[in-house]
Order: sequence, then structure tokens, then C-alpha cells
Amino acid sequence: MSDPQRVVIDTSTLIGAVLRPSSVPRQAFLAAVRTHELCVSHATLNELREVLQRPKFDRYAPLQERLDFWTLVAERSRLWELDTKSEQIAAGACRDAKDAKFLALALACHADALISSDADLLVLDPWQGVPILTPAAFLTKSGQTAALTAHKDG
Repeated sequence: MSDPQRVVIDTSTLIGAVLRPSSVPRQAFLAAVRTHELCVSHATLNELREVLQRPKFDRYAPLQERLDFWTLVAERSRLWELDTKSEQIAAGACRDAKDAKFLALALACHADALISSDADLLVLDPWQGVPILTPAAFLTKSGQTAALTAHKDG
């Protein structure tokens, strides 16, 4: 097999993964790290870092733990520069303009899937040939159903 399969994971799913260690989003993140190349852009990493620092998450996990998760995501991912064409195609494609960065990244890296917990993205499935999957659907599709059935709280 030449190139590993690539996935993009949106911020909502990554937040679920860090705040709820036994959740389906966490299982999907771990499965993706094991079996795929995670793709990020400066915009997606910046958004993740900003959201992780919100005080409302303090009751779920200490700030340092959340920032350590950001470092883990950054270290385990391949950073992609977005091309103008991908950004133009993604612009206006989603009812939430802030989600265009995930669509542009999925196009730019030729993602095999975009994993999302965001209804604004999920409603587009598939988009430009890229499946947009919930964390549970990603686990099922990637053969990780044992992990899914063991953790139904996500």
C-alpha cells in the first residue's frame, strides 16, 4: 500500500475526544491515529487551540491536559497548506462559514473521510466525493465496531 488513507477530524469531535476519555469521539480519534494519516491546517489547529482554552471546559479537564492534547494532535498530524482552489470551492458550501476550513482541508489533502460531530457538516455528506462521517460511522466503516460497542457514551 502506498500512501496511508487520510482523514480530517473537526474541532467538535476533537473536543469530545479530549473531554470525555471513554467516548465514541475519543475512540474514533484513537482509531484514526492508528490507521490513517491525520491532516490539519494552520486554521484548524488554531481553532482547536482557541476552543480548548475556553474556561467552560475547566470542569471537564484541566487546561494543561487540554493543551497537551492539542500538542498530541499537532505532533500526530500532517500539516497541509491550503491551496486557493480548495478554499474557493469550500467557501459558501456549508451553512456555517466557519466550517469551510475543514472542507477546504479535506479537498486539499484528498481526504478519505471527514470525521465530524457537527450537523452543519454532516448534512453535506458526501461532499465533493469526501464522505463526512460521525465518529460512530467512522468506527463502523474502519472495522472498529468492538470499540464502538464497548463505549456507548459518546
